Amino acid sequence: MLGSLEVRMKIERVELRELSARLRFRFETSFGSEQDLRKLILTVHAEGLEGYGEVTAGNEPGYSYETADTAWAALEHYVLPRVVGRSFATAAELLAELAGIRGHNMAVAALETAFWDLQAKAAGVPLWTLLGGVGRDLPVGASIGIQASVDATVEQALRHAEQGYQRLKFKIKPGWDVAPLRAVRSALPDMALSVDANSAYRLTDARTFQLLDELGLDYIEQPLAHDDLADHVKLQAMLATPLCLDESVHSPEDARKALEAGAGRVINVKLGRVRGHLQARRVADVALAFGAPVWCGGMLELGIGRAHNLHMTAHEAFTLPGDTSSASRYWDEDIVEPLLEAVDGFQRLPQGPGLGVTLKRELIERATVRSLTVDAGAA
Repeated sequence: MLGSLEVRMKIERVELRELSARLRFRFETSFGSEQDLRKLILTVHAEGLEGYGEVTAGNEPGYSYETADTAWAALEHYVLPRVVGRSFATAAELLAELAGIRGHNMAVAALETAFWDLQAKAAGVPLWTLLGGVGRDLPVGASIGIQASVDATVEQALRHAEQGYQRLKFKIKPGWDVAPLRAVRSALPDMALSVDANSAYRLTDARTFQLLDELGLDYIEQPLAHDDLADHVKLQAMLATPLCLDESVHSPEDARKALEAGAGRVINVKLGRVRGHLQARRVADVALAFGAPVWCGGMLELGIGRAHNLHMTAHEAFTLPGDTSSASRYWDEDIVEPLLEAVDGFQRLPQGPGLGVTLKRELIERATVRSLTVDAGAA
């Protein structure tokens, strides 16, 4: 049962750090390109243990209104002062204390996921056990950004297929959609393929999606505006290919309403977007009730966030390959060990209590841009 091994823990101190992190390549989506990232990590101290969380907000308010700066401010001024010095037995208790904070899910999720790590360590079990998951190797896919040419896109597709990834997802935007996917499908006729529009299109672009519909894609992710379920309903009715909702789903209620309305048939779950593990599990349960496949989306996470994603993905509802490809695709050196690497298209669940990873503290110190400690005396 989810959380059946929780123990009451007093949050004594929380350390928040901003790290400078550089991707190995420029990653382009419909929002723009990025390579130099500002990543926030959080360490919660309780009962002699440390729990780790990661804020998945980006540099700019493209995917979400949340950014590294808004998350820092929310944590410093609103989230951490409400919990440091307090004791909690469950993540539900923790979230109840923070219910008065509207939005800022990515900030709250960093704390909530770190608390789960603490709970699992206190119980001496891997986090996936506490979350109700199943110990198994996890099929993973690769997310491929917008490339300079169609030929470059095909080259990337072939390279990742040779590495054994179970699904290839391609970022698209108006004017960069049908041609590269046709070329990839021709080169890889049997490969599981999908596309991600990141809300870049309108219903008037339906013809583009009808052409993509001919390519045998597993799903088309978030084609229309994040706050427009009505047009997603209309577009889904035109297509055989399932629509996958990402930015539109921030809660179990969002998932229920979207699936009831027929706005999509697949759900992408991201821990930061839905406020952490507890809500992610509830979203997955809703999707399972509707028979909608679920998978784990990625936010260019460092090792802490990637480890949390893998533990979440152990749940039985996550039947499609997630964006949890090898850390070495993204980083010259990650901040945790062991390195979380895919082998033949599968990731192994980290071993040991909690997340099952340790921090590379010297690397973290070198990468730290700013830090904040909130303890029980200052909260």
